[in-house]
Amino acid sequence: MINLFVLNFMGPWQIVLIVLIVLIIFGGKKIPELMKGLGQGMKEFKNATKEEEEEKEIKSKKEDIKPGDGEDKE
Repeated sequence: MINLFVLNFMGPWQIVLIVLIVLIIFGGKKIPELMKGLGQGMKEFKNATKEEEEEKEIKSKKEDIKPGDGEDKE
């Protein structure tokens, strides 16, 4: 809710000002390295969440299949 409130008051000039301040602080050479690190972090997070979902799916399938299910008793 607060993010939407802040974004409503941020115009294009405020965004340009923030970008210029970041450029001055970190310099032009450091920014690509920062963005690369950010991208790698996001990729790792995405892979971790995907692995977690796969583990939950496998666990639920194992719980659905109980010993003795599907065997015909003669």
